[in-house]
Amino acid sequence: MKAKIGFITVSDRASRGEYEDLGGPAMAAWFARVLTSEWEAVTRVIPDDQADIEATLKELADDEDCCLIVTTGGTGPAVRDVTPEATEAVCEKMMPGFGELMRQESLKFVPTAILSRQTAGIRGGALIVNLPGKPSAIDDCLNAVFPAIPYCIDLIDGPYLEADPEQCEVFRPKQAR
Repeated sequence: MKAKIGFITVSDRASRGEYEDLGGPAMAAWFARVLTSEWEAVTRVIPDDQADIEATLKELADDEDCCLIVTTGGTGPAVRDVTPEATEAVCEKMMPGFGELMRQESLKFVPTAILSRQTAGIRGGALIVNLPGKPSAIDDCLNAVFPAIPYCIDLIDGPYLEADPEQCEVFRPKQAR
C-alpha cells in the first residue's frame, strides 16, 4: 500500500504569496531523503486560521486518506498561532510525547524552544504532528521523533513505513517486526 503523507504549511503570508514557503518543501525533502517505502505527498499552504486548519486536517485525514500529516507554522505564542488548538480540536487521541521530545531537542539549539507549543494526535487512521516553522528546526525535530512514527502508524492500521537506516533508524519492538 502506497502511503500518503500530508504536508501543511500554516502561514498568512505564504498563503497570500507574499512569502516563499520554506517549511513545506523542507518537510517533503526530509521525507524524500529518509523514506524507502513508496509514498506520495499531498501539500497545502493555508492561512493562520483555526477553521481553515481544522478543515484541512480533516480533508487530508478523512478524504485524502493520509496516514501521516505534518504541519509547519502556527505553534508559537503569537495571537494568530492556533495550529495546536486546531490539531486538538480534530483529534480523538492526543500524543503529547511528540511535543515534549521536539521541545527537548530544540532546546539544544535555541533557548526560545520553550515558547513552542508543538503537539501531535491521532484522527482516525492518521497521525498528525505539528512541527516548528524554521527548516533547520523541522529537520532536528523529525530526526528526534520519526523513529517512533512508523510504529505508531502500524498501531493505527496504517501502511508499513520503512526508512533508510543511514538517515534515520526506525524503532519497532521485536514482536512487531
